[in-house]
Amino acid sequence: MKRTVLFISFITTVTTLSAQSLEEGRSYLDNARYSSAESVFHAVLNQQPENAEAWCLLTNTYLKQELTEEAADTLALAPASVQKEPYFLVAYGGLLLNTNKTDSAKWYFEQAMNLTKSKNADILAAIAEAHINAEKGSPDYALQILDIAQKRDKKNADLLVLEGNAYRRLHKGSEAYQAYQEALNKDKNSSQAYYQLGRIFLSQKNSEMYLDFFNKSITADNSFAPAYYALYNHYLYIDPAKAMEYFTQYKSRADKTPQDDYDQTDLLYLTKQYEPAIQLARNLISRDGDKVQSRLYKLIAYSYEEMKDTATAMGFMQQYFQNEVDSNIILKDYENMATLFTATGKPDSAMTYLEKGLGLVKDEEGLYAHYQTLSRLAKQVNDNAAEAKWLGKFYAGNNKATNVHLFNWGLACYKAGQYPQADSVFGLYAEKYPEQKTYGYYWQARSNAAIDTAMAEGLAIPHYQQLVQAIDSVATPSASDKKWLIEAYNYMAAYETNTKKDYPAAIEYFKKILVVDPANETAQKYITMLEKMTTSTSGK
Repeated sequence: MKRTVLFISFITTVTTLSAQSLEEGRSYLDNARYSSAESVFHAVLNQQPENAEAWCLLTNTYLKQELTEEAADTLALAPASVQKEPYFLVAYGGLLLNTNKTDSAKWYFEQAMNLTKSKNADILAAIAEAHINAEKGSPDYALQILDIAQKRDKKNADLLVLEGNAYRRLHKGSEAYQAYQEALNKDKNSSQAYYQLGRIFLSQKNSEMYLDFFNKSITADNSFAPAYYALYNHYLYIDPAKAMEYFTQYKSRADKTPQDDYDQTDLLYLTKQYEPAIQLARNLISRDGDKVQSRLYKLIAYSYEEMKDTATAMGFMQQYFQNEVDSNIILKDYENMATLFTATGKPDSAMTYLEKGLGLVKDEEGLYAHYQTLSRLAKQVNDNAAEAKWLGKFYAGNNKATNVHLFNWGLACYKAGQYPQADSVFGLYAEKYPEQKTYGYYWQARSNAAIDTAMAEGLAIPHYQQLVQAIDSVATPSASDKKWLIEAYNYMAAYETNTKKDYPAAIEYFKKILVVDPANETAQKYITMLEKMTTSTSGK
């Protein structure tokens, strides 16, 4: 009789320890402490390999980490005696659902429900959670299952949290909010419910609300690591020092992961601890090798840049571009590389990177700023064609562009030998800014003279004539006006002499030069020469 009592006592003790261990493991799982959860469930299974619930929870732990191979390997180790148990069927169905075998998964889930006659709320909850978490799962089906489960266990707040999660998968925020609130009505200390409410408002970018709920989640359970991590993320860029505080609290409550070191590196950089940030980043590059997150090269580069070591910064930025996939490169990366090249006297290379980043500029104002920067860099390297190109893009449709921008565009076109384009630009200048039309007429004349180098068509003549008329209308011509008048008269005199052979007309233009500049010996010389030619011609 005593042996029987002792044996029953032993069984009771083992069962109690098992239940306590599973509860501890579930707590770790809810807190995203996956390594700790794995250890607990493995320990249970080492003592009780026929504990189907432990197999289910261990499998779920792997699936939440997207470790489907590990989940499959784990289930393959289960003894045959457990493979027809409802929890095991749910575990296997979850694996199939996560490997896109939805029809097969359905069969296993239905078997589990049939065996329990759909009366076990925990089994129903496990099936619903599998559908909520799996990419190919059905949140609608999960809601149907949860409705049945809640009728079986009306006091279980966790079922309402799952219901809220299902609604969130369906992008039904109002229904999700209601479900989480109902969960809190059943359990005012449900850290998960508060946390999920925070996530709703996080998706809406309502910081006042999500901060409140994340903090309430911590108040409900100060060991709930995900809420600390959410707060760390919120403060990361707006208050790095505060983010560091939350991250430190998160680490003390969470299982260590490789990502922790990356987050720590970010915080060191953002709190301006550049040397420790560089050292930790270098250690991670050595540790992770080809699998390292390429952004660390960028972080090191930015750190060296802050320390005024431009050359080293550039080297790491180049490694970043070599290792990072194009889809992860952002506009700031190209801009920063351009800044580094500019600082080291390589504006041509700076232009190359800015051009690569143009496709990532989303707003119009930013696009115009890039065009202007590119035009300045092109000017530095005397690339007139590129300067003209970027100034043209900067001016087109830009309400903030001025007469100076338009003039510089035309001048760049002229210097690049793009004379027809220069003519058009300066024509627009004369039309748009009539008070400065002499500039437009003058450069139109120069552009057309460059097109008609032999003066065969007289393309520049109308523009020089407009220039003369405009200057003549000025009460007191400036020194520049007088210089342009002399140039205009010289050109028109040359056209009359060489193309039209109208020497008297040419003489009149040279005489007009003497009116502007009485001491102009060249004009007087040509007048004398042309008068002799006129006399000689008339004598014949």
